[in-house]
Amino acid sequence: MRSPNEANRIRLRSAFISDVHLGSRDCRAGELLQFLDRIEVDTLFVVGDFIDFWSLRRNFYWPAEHNAVVKAILAKARAGVRVVYVPGNHDEDLRSFCGSMFGNLHIRRKYVHSTADGRQWLVMHGDELDGVVKCSRWLAWLGGAAYSLALWLNRGLNVCRRLLRLPHWSLANYLKLHIGSAVRHIEAFERAAARVAAERGLDGVICGHIHRAEMREIDGVTYCNDGDWVESCTALVEDHAGRLSIWSWSEAGQAAANGELVEAAA
Repeated sequence: MRSPNEANRIRLRSAFISDVHLGSRDCRAGELLQFLDRIEVDTLFVVGDFIDFWSLRRNFYWPAEHNAVVKAILAKARAGVRVVYVPGNHDEDLRSFCGSMFGNLHIRRKYVHSTADGRQWLVMHGDELDGVVKCSRWLAWLGGAAYSLALWLNRGLNVCRRLLRLPHWSLANYLKLHIGSAVRHIEAFERAAARVAAERGLDGVICGHIHRAEMREIDGVTYCNDGDWVESCTALVEDHAGRLSIWSWSEAGQAAANGELVEAAA
């Protein structure tokens, strides 16, 4: 007999998460643990920047919740879930293990995923495109010190918002959407990612890296970004019919899709 928690689980064919940044003070591990506990999947894709080695080298930080996330994913693998880990730039130390398999845990540099409806998708972190998409001086600055500052300011701001029972709000996300050069960079990144998939003759691309969840058609290719677990707490999910959608996980721990189905290719 299933426990009440098991009975309430959301059954999916695949789920894609990225940019968790375990080891960073800005990682929202609690929300990710709630999400992982509620889903039942055949395949879980971890699309880069799962562990933030950059942050760990600057200032070691590894609370119990971060350990619990690692244990939760390994527990799913032991239970039969196929876990595909595509390391990103913040966990590039693990790229030396690409091609390895540890039980149900597969580590790959890139991966081609077939959805239930027969479409094929290139799964990649996205930092590979940094040399293709030229950053503006503003965005390069935002990507370093300014982004860290925005996250630091966000911590204090959201402490106040929680006291007022207001939802989490991302200053960094606001800047990305309202600074012209940042918007243009995101657009260039999305087009470059779609182009890589098109050159391979694939139906779409699934990536992370820029912390901006999105799903849209670009020149006949479907671009999907599963977002992050620092600012937006989002994941890309596939149901058993092969339909893809973006989910946002609230602090209350309720799965809510952005309008339920954000976008799916025809």
